[in-house]
Amino acid sequence: MAHDVPDNAPPGIDASTPSFARVYDYFLGGKDNFAVDREVADMVMGLVPEAPVVARGNRAAIERAVTWLAGEAGVTQFVDIGSGLPTSSNVHQFARSADPSSKVVYVDNDPIVLAHGRALLTETGVATFIQGDLYEPEKIFSDPALTGLLDLDRPIGVVLAAIVHHVPDERDPAAVVRGLLPFLPPGSHVMLTHLHDSGDDPRVEEAKRILQTGLGGSYFRHSSVVESFMDGLTILEPGVAHVTEWRPNAPAGPLEHPLHTQMVAVLGRKD
Repeated sequence: MAHDVPDNAPPGIDASTPSFARVYDYFLGGKDNFAVDREVADMVMGLVPEAPVVARGNRAAIERAVTWLAGEAGVTQFVDIGSGLPTSSNVHQFARSADPSSKVVYVDNDPIVLAHGRALLTETGVATFIQGDLYEPEKIFSDPALTGLLDLDRPIGVVLAAIVHHVPDERDPAAVVRGLLPFLPPGSHVMLTHLHDSGDDPRVEEAKRILQTGLGGSYFRHSSVVESFMDGLTILEPGVAHVTEWRPNAPAGPLEHPLHTQMVAVLGRKD
């Protein structure tokens, strides 16, 4: 399907192809998206109006994990890979609310994410934004901006929020996650959220079709498969759980719509 490129698209930004980061931004109520992104998002919401609940639930689970890591586990250094567009609350804000000494490196390979991230999230001695790819961890962890901010001899909290479900089976997502571990010292943690395939609702099947065709690959996987991505790590309680039920601050609300079960979270520690 052809799309007109908006006049205000920044140089070097492909606004004719939808971006998951910008669709996600739209779900969260952001403004950093184009018509092509809103078209995909609106298709999903036309099928399941509650779809943004999943995006908000994902963000809330990341906030709980990062806050716990910085406040209880003593992990005050974070690398957010595939960070997406800045929102009203970001990883360094979550972490620093628990420990003001926390530092964060954001990583993404989307040009528009880089442009916005560097403008809005870079803070000397606190947070920086680098270009990097999940498939090339050696480049991420050797980037001078990262090594200049973080101490790689101390535990790192790696955030993989809604990114591994874009890794196709032929790229071996378990191996991709495992490839990060040699760069992490003992005591490090990996927080991962992933689209979940419960396999029991036709509306979810249609949502999967829209995302997989519109965004060039979004793979829903069973929770047991997601758990296997954490091989080499000690999985912490409550294991793989729906994002709304992963360590909620209050009793989790009812999962009143099947799509609410379609994003899971898991946290693992490198011993």
